[in-house]
Amino acid sequence: MAFFRNRGSAAEVPTHADAGGPEFADAAGFTDAKARLEVLDDFERTGIAWIWATDGDGKLIYLSPGAAEHLGVDPSQLLAQPFASLFETDPDDPDGRSSRPLKFQIKARGKLTDAVVRCMLPETKTGTQKWWQVSAHPKLDPEGNFLGYRGAAKDVTVEYNRKLEDSRLAEYDSLTGLFNRHRMSRRIDSVLAAFKTAKRNCALMMLDLDKFKQVNDTMGHQAGDELLKTVAERLTSIVGDRGEIGRLGGDEFQIILPDIDDRGKLGELADKIIQIVSQPYPIDGKRAVIGTSVGIAIAPYDALESEDLIHASDLALYAAKHGGRGQFRFYSADLKDEEEERQELLDDLRIALNEDQLELHYQPVVQCDNSMVVGFEALMRWEHPERGPVPPSAFIPVAESSALINQLGEWALRRACEDAKAWPKSVRVAVNVSAKQFAQKGFVSLVTNALAASELDPDRLELELTESVFMGDSETVEETFDQLKKLGVRIALDDFGTGYSSLSYLRAAPFDKLKVDKSFVDSCTLQDQNSAKIIAAIIGLSDALGMDVTVEGVEAFDQLELVKSKGAKYIQGWLYSKAMPAAEIAELIEADELRIEPDGPETHRPDRRSVYRRIGVIHEDHRYTAVMRDLSTTGALVEGLVGVPEGEPIVLDLGGGQLAVGVVKHSKEEKFGVEFEAPLVSDGAGGLCTRHRISPYALAAAGMPLEALPQGAETKGIVPEQPKTPRRFMEVVVGGAG
Repeated sequence: MAFFRNRGSAAEVPTHADAGGPEFADAAGFTDAKARLEVLDDFERTGIAWIWATDGDGKLIYLSPGAAEHLGVDPSQLLAQPFASLFETDPDDPDGRSSRPLKFQIKARGKLTDAVVRCMLPETKTGTQKWWQVSAHPKLDPEGNFLGYRGAAKDVTVEYNRKLEDSRLAEYDSLTGLFNRHRMSRRIDSVLAAFKTAKRNCALMMLDLDKFKQVNDTMGHQAGDELLKTVAERLTSIVGDRGEIGRLGGDEFQIILPDIDDRGKLGELADKIIQIVSQPYPIDGKRAVIGTSVGIAIAPYDALESEDLIHASDLALYAAKHGGRGQFRFYSADLKDEEEERQELLDDLRIALNEDQLELHYQPVVQCDNSMVVGFEALMRWEHPERGPVPPSAFIPVAESSALINQLGEWALRRACEDAKAWPKSVRVAVNVSAKQFAQKGFVSLVTNALAASELDPDRLELELTESVFMGDSETVEETFDQLKKLGVRIALDDFGTGYSSLSYLRAAPFDKLKVDKSFVDSCTLQDQNSAKIIAAIIGLSDALGMDVTVEGVEAFDQLELVKSKGAKYIQGWLYSKAMPAAEIAELIEADELRIEPDGPETHRPDRRSVYRRIGVIHEDHRYTAVMRDLSTTGALVEGLVGVPEGEPIVLDLGGGQLAVGVVKHSKEEKFGVEFEAPLVSDGAGGLCTRHRISPYALAAAGMPLEALPQGAETKGIVPEQPKTPRRFMEVVVGGAG
């Protein structure tokens, strides 16, 4: 059967045989062919719908003239073209009917029902995007051979654009333009479903804003909305095309990061987010300052299902917020009990404060050209009756999450002033002040009373602050600084260089001293590090501004020589002395021994942390149980295996899929030291972790115990390989490890 290629040109009219039915006639008695042509013409002129047809190869052999006119193109541009090259389905069809591409549907030669398609012509006279709704039936000959499609189409551009906009509004946050909770939930479901099959990984970040409520309360909701828009812009610029960002509501945000499981990179990204989001926001001529905390969970290691992954990232965020805010945390299984543990620690800390279990130790600040002590920094110590010594890194963040930090701060300030009164007048005392305590209305009065009660000269008291104090109301902060300077106390900016906009703070606040953060000193002697240049720049900046500068964390002679070569005058670190009780300082003063000569290792090695826990040791195809005694970024000391030779390659199973590959550097009896092939990275909570983890599927295949696998790990059908070599090492019992 032939079809009209262009109305008004030579045409072939379908015959009775073509029609495939009885002769057609109306009341006027029109013949079959003429009547059909008139009906077809009338119908096409109404614009209700257009007729189209293809041949067996899918090429367009007929299209209503009005359709070509609607598209603004000449019919010759359309006829003889593959229909599927002229139109395509929309993968984001809000009705969800176009999940399969049009090419696939036409190739399948099935029925088309109300498929929404987009015109693919590069240019049309109308210059606007056109959407059609097409339906068609396949035409077959008596032998069942496919002859092409016979179908109808109509323009649905207006209606479809309206649906697209409604769909966009339903999936996007109207304020920031980011995805909303509904869209993010769907994306997490789809990503994890696809990645589970492909054994791929996906990280999920949860974050919310610290101090956002304060902005809303003091500057108004309109200012809060402007701040949220800027936060969205900053997040978008940081994440780029690495992930998808959503605003879940209020000040909560979520970031999906497919194919990223490197916890080093994730930690760096989280740090960057925290730093940039925490920068001041100029709004209506004022400056709003907020912060953020980040929780991170990674599939398939922490969870396999979307609900579990979201819950894991929520727990990590909760831990980050209660760990001191402005931090990131990775999820770990023990976070489930962290809130209970935190509350117990907080209750015990209140008892410790009331029962005088706390004390202050003082670390000397030394003038490096003559080794004379010029001051001491007061550091809080807590000997728990059952837990033993509790480090400040554990209990100070807990106190900061409650009002107890104000009581601790007042106790420390009063005790430090009392102790310093007995020291020579040339020696100052430095006391750390939390942002929460600094923001108290009565803080200046507290300092005044502490000085009066101890009769300490105000110039001998140094208050150490961090950049977090600037997160409070800017006018209140400036007023507090002015009052403190009038009082005569000195003010130091601690951890300098770790914040993002420290220079702006120097312009805004009357600091007497900067303290170079220990993190720069730790890496200043390592290759390919900029830390030495940063230290030199900070010292030069301090000199230009007329400020003193103290370099913290100097623990070896190579670090000392480097910072001295950069112009350092004041040093604080273990190379001179650890913090000591007030009684020891009194003995030094009595013996007139306030000169402390440096004493320590020639070269610095990365911080090694004392631990005491059971781990797995994998050698060849055997797994042993041992005890890890200490851990650093580059190695560990292990106890519990006899016969481990130096130079032997070995793997430490640190749990949760963390396998640290290394080589034995020294061995004696049942102890041996391992140097890692790749350095460990920060876990965001003061600990260390491997950058990568082994998939739960691979762990099961290697015969790891099922209780060590993440909850929900699929192990059905996985058969662990059997050992093929004899065991070479002997395990010995080491008591006391948990």
